[in-house]
Amino acid sequence: MGKYLIKQTKTGMKFDLKAGNGEVIATSEVYTTEKACRAGVASVQRNAPVALVENQTEEGFQKQKHPKFEIYTDKKGEFRFRLKATNGQIIAVSEGYKAISGCMNGIESVKKNANSEITIMEE
Repeated sequence: MGKYLIKQTKTGMKFDLKAGNGEVIATSEVYTTEKACRAGVASVQRNAPVALVENQTEEGFQKQKHPKFEIYTDKKGEFRFRLKATNGQIIAVSEGYKAISGCMNGIESVKKNANSEITIMEE
């Protein structure tokens, strides 16, 4: 099973969702408080298991309703995903993947690990 790792940054708090093998599969924005960061984790836990996939790299892709995972390509041409909540807010983003299959595996891993426990990383 994976885990959420909440940690302090220079400007606030953020979380990483790690798979059972320790790899980071999704990262949050920076929140101003731990409470807000925990609310972000709760949003991933609620939304990821039911989110559909919208592959924006396909021509004429079908738009999906929120919550959803959006697959896109970054400036380096790598595949990435972002998880959007029911209100359209981005709640987690991925690293870059060289292949679409890796990106799809990352989404499946987020769905599988969404209900993981939270760990607070101490300074």
